[in-house]
Amino acid sequence: MGAIASPADLAAPTAPTAPGLHAAIETLPRERLEPLQWQRLQDSLRNAWDHVPWHRQRLQAAGLADPRDVDSPAALQRLPFMVKTDLRDHYPFGLFTRALPQLARLHASSGTTGKPTVVGYTAQDLSTWADLVARSMHGAGVRAGDLVHNAYGYGLFTGGLGAHDGATRLGCPVVPISGGGTERQVALIMDFRPRVLCATPSYALAIAEVAEQQGVDLRGSGLRIGLFGAEPWSEAMRREIEARMGLRAVDIYGLSEIMGPGVACECVARCGLHGWEDHFLFETIDPDSGAPVPEGEPGELVITTLTKQALPMLRYRTRDITRLDRRACACGRTHVRILRVTGRNDDMLIIRGVNVYPSQIEAVLVGRPGLSPHYQLVLERQGALDSVRLEVEALPSLPAADYALQAADTRHHVKSMIGVSADVRVLAPGTVPRSQGKAVRVRDLRDAAA
Repeated sequence: MGAIASPADLAAPTAPTAPGLHAAIETLPRERLEPLQWQRLQDSLRNAWDHVPWHRQRLQAAGLADPRDVDSPAALQRLPFMVKTDLRDHYPFGLFTRALPQLARLHASSGTTGKPTVVGYTAQDLSTWADLVARSMHGAGVRAGDLVHNAYGYGLFTGGLGAHDGATRLGCPVVPISGGGTERQVALIMDFRPRVLCATPSYALAIAEVAEQQGVDLRGSGLRIGLFGAEPWSEAMRREIEARMGLRAVDIYGLSEIMGPGVACECVARCGLHGWEDHFLFETIDPDSGAPVPEGEPGELVITTLTKQALPMLRYRTRDITRLDRRACACGRTHVRILRVTGRNDDMLIIRGVNVYPSQIEAVLVGRPGLSPHYQLVLERQGALDSVRLEVEALPSLPAADYALQAADTRHHVKSMIGVSADVRVLAPGTVPRSQGKAVRVRDLRDAAA
């Protein structure tokens, strides 16, 4: 049986060796890093000002006469925010600073809630992206020559190609298996013995579950590092994945509007995700007022791109709730640490006056005896009030006769830990739908009942 790699096994060397990786920039003193940010911010503002009339009009309306005037946090806060609907309102290419012949690739969201958000990249943008994913992987312990099993979805979703290009830039061979075909994924993991797994955390658990059903112990495979992202996940989920797969689970962060995976990533110390400040500027704001929050306090993450050519994003509201820490990390890197995303502002549920994030429910559920980590929250309307039904699968080892008792115990635990009264239903194994990409944790039936 394989063992989880220890921190000593994954310790970062003194200097990266792959092209495009620069140890010096990762440990640059903040008194040198911040002037670089302001210089690049002015260049990014100039790019937007010169090529997108919508940006120029908004910046002028905010009182900006010249991009060079933005040289401090106070000046930055005068600029307007961008939101996802801005991209949809200018669908498909209205916010691009380059004509289509000057682009190298397009990606897009699924568009399940309206028109998709379309993002474009120049060849230089793609090179920068590959560099940052490679930098992120290297900081997480991946090394040139490591075989990478990439189970992120390929296509318009940025995860698959983003992770692929970064691994290639680092010098790693890639198994481009994408999502789906989970039984085959298990077979290839055991046969090819990759050292690195890239996937959403929910799909990693699905792989582990199928392996267990087949009698395969993934802890005996070659997997030692998992790079998991594209959806919020809890520390309890991390422990569950590590216990069942025998690897070290690392959080990687990104969003297509900003770049894709590799905007930030945990290092081997795993005390926050390093946000790469030579390419992005990070703020946290009060999600209601838009005012900045003190460093270390929870707020909505706002990101400005500093080097993106085709689609500069200025003060983009991510809706992700987190905290920032600019103290130097134990690994020596000086770039800001983005502490674990606890949820999304637009995913927050208000249940009978209580604010709840799905990740809070997950943290209560995962690891409870007799329950699997597969669950869904079903929102319904009962008269004038909202109600939540929590559907969670039992483990095969839990007798069906104990489902009701386990449901009552879980209901009490959720109430005591989160303050929400939920109708908990324990279901038979395999009942909750599995996802090959981002997990669907919430089913909102309130509009259907209206």
